[in-house]
Amino acid sequence: MTLEEFSAGEQKTERMDKVGDALEEVLSKALSQRTITVGVYEAAKLLNVDPDNVVLCLLAADEDDDRDVALQIHFTLIQAFCCENDINILRVSNPGRLAELLLLETDASPASSEGAEQPPDLHCVLVTNPHSSQW
Repeated sequence: MTLEEFSAGEQKTERMDKVGDALEEVLSKALSQRTITVGVYEAAKLLNVDPDNVVLCLLAADEDDDRDVALQIHFTLIQAFCCENDINILRVSNPGRLAELLLLETDASPASSEGAEQPPDLHCVLVTNPHSSQW
């Protein structure tokens, strides 16, 4: 490894850390404003009804999910729809960390206690624009 390759690798890591920090901040604010939709099917419904208010689409998959053909088809369709409607897309390779960020706030909600045995579908998360002039 040359010095240039090492330096480029460090810069890439720093940029990814900054993106991760910004994503954590966006998710935290969206949770407090209740502008998050979680789940592939829920996301598809919202995208069908109100795509103009969606500002960010997170698609989370780990190595095991890469072998799930149905999930990959859903991802492809959601990505195509988001591209066509100018919705920003981020691929997340650590769904566990995404779950930590989202479930800190949602553990206290009544919806999470109903299906306590089955974890929520965090493969697709949408952040919508609040109906105020803040965004």
